[in-house]
Amino acid sequence: MLQPKKTKFRRQQKGRMKGNAQRGTQLAFGSFGIKSLETKWITGRQIEAARIAVTRHMQRQGQVWVRIFPDKPITKKPAEVRMGKGKGAPEGFVAPVTPGRLIFEIEGVSFETAKEALRLAAQKLPVTTKFVVRRDYDVQNQNV
Repeated sequence: MLQPKKTKFRRQQKGRMKGNAQRGTQLAFGSFGIKSLETKWITGRQIEAARIAVTRHMQRQGQVWVRIFPDKPITKKPAEVRMGKGKGAPEGFVAPVTPGRLIFEIEGVSFETAKEALRLAAQKLPVTTKFVVRRDYDVQNQNV
């Protein structure tokens, strides 16, 4: 499961996620990718499940890049605990995702394989996504 090796502080405030993504919005590594269309927290488990779905469909050909990392600690208090007595214990880590943020990129497979692999990944994620292709990618000749 994805999580930071160490953090400066064990607990963090929730914060607000307003507006669109400012960085990580363009394809930087691969020819295909999926882009988030809404704002959500994505957990390390969800990212890992989506990554496994992609690599299984690609049959270990090509390359996959995960463009988000869960580095925000989330706390939770035990069930049926009264209010007060401080903040809960850290439960896991999430990656805050805003609209326009690329989540996965892949390279080295055909257009159809890439589209299906990323569709399977999108099913594992709590956000609606959009399939994106690099601007200079030629679908007919399948060369870069």
